[in-house]
Amino acid sequence: MIIALDMASEKHCFSVWRSIINGNWAIDRPGKYEGVGTMFTYRRPNEISSTAGESFIAEGPTNEIADVYMIYQQPNPGVHYEFILPGENLISSQLPADRRPGDPLNGQLGVSDSSNPNREEYENPHSQGGGNYPGRNPESHIPAAPPPRRQRDYNWKQAGTTECTATCGRGSRFVIFRCVHRVSHEEVSDGLCDSGSKPSAEEEPCNVQACPAFWDIGEWSECSKTCGLGMQHRQVLCRQVYANRTLTVQPNRCQHLEKPETTSTCQLKICSEWQIRTEWSSCAVPCGVGQRSREVRCVSNVGDFVDDEECNMKLRPNDIENCDMGPCAKSWFFTEWGNRCSADCGVGVRSRSVLCMTNHISSLPLEGCGHERPAEAMECNNSPCENRVQWFAGSWSQCSAECGSGTQQREVVCLQKSEDSFTVLQPFECASLERPLNQQTCSLKACGAKWYHTDWSSCSKSCEGGFRVREVRCLSDDMKTSDHCEAQLRPEERETCNTEPCAPEIDENCRDKYFNCNVVVQARLCVYNYYKAACCASCTRVANRHPGFLGRR
Repeated sequence: MIIALDMASEKHCFSVWRSIINGNWAIDRPGKYEGVGTMFTYRRPNEISSTAGESFIAEGPTNEIADVYMIYQQPNPGVHYEFILPGENLISSQLPADRRPGDPLNGQLGVSDSSNPNREEYENPHSQGGGNYPGRNPESHIPAAPPPRRQRDYNWKQAGTTECTATCGRGSRFVIFRCVHRVSHEEVSDGLCDSGSKPSAEEEPCNVQACPAFWDIGEWSECSKTCGLGMQHRQVLCRQVYANRTLTVQPNRCQHLEKPETTSTCQLKICSEWQIRTEWSSCAVPCGVGQRSREVRCVSNVGDFVDDEECNMKLRPNDIENCDMGPCAKSWFFTEWGNRCSADCGVGVRSRSVLCMTNHISSLPLEGCGHERPAEAMECNNSPCENRVQWFAGSWSQCSAECGSGTQQREVVCLQKSEDSFTVLQPFECASLERPLNQQTCSLKACGAKWYHTDWSSCSKSCEGGFRVREVRCLSDDMKTSDHCEAQLRPEERETCNTEPCAPEIDENCRDKYFNCNVVVQARLCVYNYYKAACCASCTRVANRHPGFLGRR
């Protein structure tokens, strides 16, 4: 069974109903609920461990009409109620004649805590037994006067609320309760009211309207220049406060306000400047092209020398430049003659180096070295050549490899040299002399990483298409595994092989018994067992060339 308590109030000439307990088809938890000017205590015992039903009590007084509803699915268990009106010697029509004042009604409803005359506790007003409560005839009983009830002189009354914590954007406030005289409603000291029955101050929202949008201005950034005129920036956002949170909103909400500037000029200090402290020095060379220098310093606005970084390096004056002192005198320079003749016998030459260079020492006129170049070679003759035998080597051939290690060869012959001619001799004629090499290794440049591969493996099938494989590796010049080979040049690691069709196995017993078996094949008679056996060879050949030939009719 569910009991519900509602109250009605008159607004704008019609009634508005508000639920106090178990309204709107929802079941409330047991506890205290305020309404119609008093506080109700709602109880709902455990349905498993107790047979008592639901109940609610209030000490009163009530100042509005309250309606009680009962919703039940089991047989009607009955409703027991008891109320007290102000006055003296009033008689309740529901109090049995055999019940003394203060005694429980049918063992279910009573007044407890007699030690506290200002507090009355009511037990569950339900009866046990699902509607078997005995009926009464009010005329057969003499009503008894209810027990005297001490009325409270002071009650708690809502006297207003605290100030809202925010003027907009949803703040909060608390209800204020004051102790007042029950009749005159004059405020008195809180000590005159029962502190245990004082309602709790509940928080409620207030000023829930959104605050006006405003421009939120950030801090200025650092100046873009350490000296001189620069720029600085700041962030300006349109913000709005709601529910103690500041949210970023669309800029058009702040269009009623003038938007602050987001950029501004700035100047931390006056920049330092370049100053030329000395004149150009003398040229470093007496003739020709040389260099000269001067002192250039960065000076602050108070005249102190500072690091060059304080000034604009793009505007720095040159402190070094080239200087041309005019052409210098030139003369021939040469080394001593070499001691070795180019020929071991007969006529040869000796050489020396000759250069035209600047001469800073001599007082030659300012002109070139002239056209009379000193000789760079002179004739020499150690001894006449008379049938002298020696090895002669030709020039080396090209290297056999474009990169990496290769070989090159040359011709080496044994010759007999006379005054005007050479005679080719057998190699043993020069056996007493050290023979020059006719082959040597060569390397034009490093190859870098290259692809290497093994030979192909055997084919996986002897006919009708198999495959073979090989191993491919990328190796560097030192024959170590590398990742620097060109991927597009990688050799294939697998290829098909033996793609020709397999030759059919020859069965000596499979022969053509007739000379015109080709007619049998053309007439497609091989599908019949008789012709297949009579022209076995011809039917077998066509079946190998055209699989499924024998299966069609």
